[in-house]
Amino acid sequence: RVRLVESGGGSVRSGESLRLSCQISGSFYSSYCMGWYRQVPGKEREGVAVMDSDGSTNYTDSVKGRFIISQDKGKKQLVLLMGSLKSEDTATYYCAANDYCSGPLCHAGCGGMDNWGEGTLVTISS
Repeated sequence: RVRLVESGGGSVRSGESLRLSCQISGSFYSSYCMGWYRQVPGKEREGVAVMDSDGSTNYTDSVKGRFIISQDKGKKQLVLLMGSLKSEDTATYYCAANDYCSGPLCHAGCGGMDNWGEGTLVTISS
């Protein structure tokens, strides 16, 4: 099991950028899937971007071309670069991970992630 801690949230204006990081403690047993999810109060949690241990990625349509997910395996970090931010990107962003999950299954969310961080709040003002 891994422990995940997010950082980098904050308040910015529309059009600006933010970089979220997820520090990973522990190790995966096998091929794995990691991702960023977000949630607004009163709404369901939404998958934003995922990446598996082979580097395959998938993004929700609303962030394609604006967000980039990446891994720094040396630092054991998952990063989300968010550009051209919009007010509708305002949410609490969560880092999540699952072991024994990769490829298309990862892109589909692994049937539910097993490991979650506490979240970091991102607020975009117009």
